[in-house]
Amino acid sequence: MGDPKFLRRTYETPKHPWEAARMEEERKLLGKYGLKNKRELWKAQSELRGLRRQARDLQARLRAGEEQARRETDNLLGRLTRLGVLPVGTPTIDDVLGLRTEDLLRRRLEWIVFTRGLAPTPYGARQWIVHGHFSIGDHRVTRPGYLVPSAEEMQIAYAPTSPLSSDDHTARVALRERLAARPGAASEPTPAPEGAA
Repeated sequence: MGDPKFLRRTYETPKHPWEAARMEEERKLLGKYGLKNKRELWKAQSELRGLRRQARDLQARLRAGEEQARRETDNLLGRLTRLGVLPVGTPTIDDVLGLRTEDLLRRRLEWIVFTRGLAPTPYGARQWIVHGHFSIGDHRVTRPGYLVPSAEEMQIAYAPTSPLSSDDHTARVALRERLAARPGAASEPTPAPEGAA
């Protein structure tokens, strides 16, 4: 065991710190998804590496005909389907091996809030989440990195005690004007009703 004050890192850093192509790709992902720093990106990449490692191990054990491997495969595929990372239907181990980092980043609360039109930018969504303006069902969520299961996605709304829950709030009015001025505004997702739970 170790001292609980000194927790182990939950991510792996790149082997070479100064690769221009990788750094440029990371910078683009940070800007697109509104991530605070590269640590959040590295955590998603490490989680994806773990999923792929597990999938490769299960693939080999399935070829050997292990019954336990079949159960573990069903659990893995079910968990990723409930999370919304894999498509509903009959996902396979190959679908897990084909996942990209962006598939996990798209399930973060800040990205879903932004794509549903509840915040002006991913960074704005992050700030509003940290300040406690959003809830999922009856629970206020203040972690922008929360991976939203697909069953909870439609329950995201402004928190009832938040000033943003009022349609007349100046930030909401500015947000509606911004969404209306965006090209292709007809195809924009509509925000959830205030009382959606």
